[in-house]
Parts: sequence; C-alpha cells; structure tokens
Amino acid sequence: MTSIFQAARNLFRKPLKPLRFPTAGYEVVNQNVLLEEEKYDDFKEGIYYPVNIGDVFASKYQVVGKLGFGATSTVWLERDLQLHSYATLKVFTREGVDPEELNVYKSLSAGNASSLGRRHVRTALDVFTIPRQGGDHKCLIQKPMWDSFKDLLNRNPTHRFNKMLLRAGLSQVLLALDYLHSECKLVHTDISAHNILIEIDDTDLLDSFIKAELESPSPRKIVDGAPVYGSRRFDLPKKYGLVVLSDFGSAVRGDGKRTHDAQPNVYRCPEVMLKMEWSYPADIWNVGAMIWDLFEDKHLFYGYDPDGSGYKTRAHLAEVVGLLGPPPPDLLKRGFRSKEFFDEEGNWIAGIPIPKDISLESLEENLTGGDKQELRFVRSMLQWRPEDRKTAKQLLDDPWLNSSD
Repeated sequence: MTSIFQAARNLFRKPLKPLRFPTAGYEVVNQNVLLEEEKYDDFKEGIYYPVNIGDVFASKYQVVGKLGFGATSTVWLERDLQLHSYATLKVFTREGVDPEELNVYKSLSAGNASSLGRRHVRTALDVFTIPRQGGDHKCLIQKPMWDSFKDLLNRNPTHRFNKMLLRAGLSQVLLALDYLHSECKLVHTDISAHNILIEIDDTDLLDSFIKAELESPSPRKIVDGAPVYGSRRFDLPKKYGLVVLSDFGSAVRGDGKRTHDAQPNVYRCPEVMLKMEWSYPADIWNVGAMIWDLFEDKHLFYGYDPDGSGYKTRAHLAEVVGLLGPPPPDLLKRGFRSKEFFDEEGNWIAGIPIPKDISLESLEENLTGGDKQELRFVRSMLQWRPEDRKTAKQLLDDPWLNSSD
C-alpha cells in the first residue's frame, strides 16, 4: 500500500526543474580514438540518436549520464521530472528494435502481478518514440540496475560465486523463469551472466552519480556534429537489490513450434543443435550450463572444432555425448539434423572423436563433501530429452537449492 500512496503523492507534486549540466571542463577525446558506439561500423551511417546529457524527452525524462552502449542502442540514466524518480532510458538505433520485442514487454507486464517471479523480470515502465528526419528512434524506460552477474564475477578476484551467492542468485533467476514460462508463455533463449542484473536498492548511489556528472563531466567528442560520451559506472551499493532477468530481444512465444537457431553457442541445448522443436526446457538447459561459468570460472561446453574453424555444432555435440553418453534413439528421430551426426543405430559418425573419461565430477574443481549435491542439481537440467528436465517451478523446490549448509 505504501507504493500506491507514494505514487498518488507524486501525481500532485510539482515537477522538478531540469538540471543544468556543465558545458565545459570535460575531457575532449582525441578524434583518432574510437569511443564507445563509434567502434561499430554502423555508427558511420548515423543510425544512433545524438543524445546529449541534459536533454529532456517526452517532456519529463531528463538524461543525467551515460550508462552503456551496444550495437542497437545507447543506455542512459534519467530523472523522471514528474514522478521525482530515476530510471534508465534505452534509445534504440533506427530500426534497432524488433517490434516483437516491444510486444514481449507488453506480455511481461500483463502477467500475474502477484507472482513472486514478476519482481525478478525487468519490465518496461514506458515506451515512446523520438521523431527524427530519416527515421525515428524507439525508446524504453526501465528501472535502473547496478552490475550484471558478469560484472560481479569480474569484480571478484576468484572470478567465481561462493555457494551462498550462487544459491541466492539461482533461486531468483528460477523465479523469473517460472513467471516467464508459466504466466507469460515466453522462452528467453539468451540467458547469460551478462543478462542477469542486480536491481539498485540504494538511491544514494543514483544521487552520487548525478553529483559526479555535475562536478566532473564525462569525457566526450563530437563526430560529424553528433556527441559521443564515455560511460560512467555506479559506485558500490550499501546493499544489494533483487536479481533481475533482463534483455528480451531474443524471447519468443513458448506455445508455438520453434525450430530456428537460438541461444548463445556454449549454452545451446540439444534440441536446438539437432534442429527439432523446442520450447521452455531450452532455457533450463541454458541455466544448467551457465552454472558452470558462475561456480567454476569456465564453460562446461566450448564447441571448438578440431579443424581450427572455431565453434561448430558437431564439436559441441561431441562434448555433450562425452559428458552424458549417447542420446536416446527417440530423440534422434525428432531431429532434422540428427543424420549429420548419428547413424540409424545412434552411433556417432560426425568425423571427430568423442571426449573420453569425462563427467561432471571430473570437470569440477571447487566442490567438496555435501556440495556434490550441486552436481545432481545440474544434472536435473542437463538431460538429452527436453521433457526429462525439471521445470523452473520444480527446481525451486530442490533440496540443494534450499539447503542452508
């Protein structure tokens, strides 16, 4: 109820006045140095919107600093002048967002509001368009987030999560997936440490971000009349917020028939590799493989082909066979590409050797004693048949995940 009263009070508060940011005193980046989105070839085509710190969009969102960039967008911290709050503003490049991605955010917001998992999914607070000659730019307003799981790994000298952090993080990711699968009927398809974020639960962090920008303006340069800024990182928070699953640009409906390529290479599930129909269990395999990155500081599968050509499906499948044994014959019958790798009897024919004498036990380096139960937890996700994998809801009840030892 507090949040309802707070929202009502905000409606009657006088809008904030836009801040005035310094127009001098910043580092001018040398023109010979490529800065942030300028490193992308598409930058030269003018497809990025020229955001300036201090700009106000949709009559209420004032940009107060740059948080990051990517191939299809730049991301900024903004103050909502009407609601007296902070959010992130994602400004897409021209045609940089698939309309289906925006429909996905509608589905996320339309799910059961009382679901525990909804808090762990990054929804859209607002969507609007910046008109521009030559092509408009879609914009997405969302809650501000701190670092990703990948950032946390990089901050830690061991590049690993301890057992307590791993359990806490996985529990919240699985709550997000249960909401995504059960309530929204969506498959994420792109779960990685980069896409799992920590929500900001410390407004001092946001205030100090603005203070830093006012006192020490971000470095920048002007390229063909458009500004390019250096990103600014948040300080360390006093306390951590919720774990939130983000980035739904590759999400698809799970109640339809899907056979297209999906998922990051090293997390790709057997049904995608064999080109059979796939759905929600693809995300479960993805999480099972990703756990290895978080706790062991290495991938479980790499897929490097012996011919030196980099990642190939046959190399990845060979690793899976080495770890799990041969796939069930009924699974192979469902795969359009199965005959490229297996004969009618299910024998391996792909022309490279199967790794020998490997198991989860032989690959792990950081578990002792009772912690070996984690391997059983991982195995329940890494099953050849999609239907044999536990669901997100079932995994949330797993004894290892809920253990306090």
